Amino acid sequence: MTEAIIIHVSPEVARVYQSISQERQRQLEALLSLKLMEALESESTLEEVMNELSRRAQQRGLTPEILESILQEN
Repeated sequence: MTEAIIIHVSPEVARVYQSISQERQRQLEALLSLKLMEALESESTLEEVMNELSRRAQQRGLTPEILESILQEN
């Protein structure tokens, strides 16, 4: 059993999400649900969680320029 919530994302994320199959959407929803629960149950502060996310994003190639470009789209 699941319950719907609203999460605001960039127009690009919304467009891509809406274009994928329902099966893939369900998979992503399950993954997001797990990650949200993990973040909510964490004893880490919001700053620590954000720093860890930032570190992981940088390891995966997200540069300040790319981030700025994404933020400008909103």
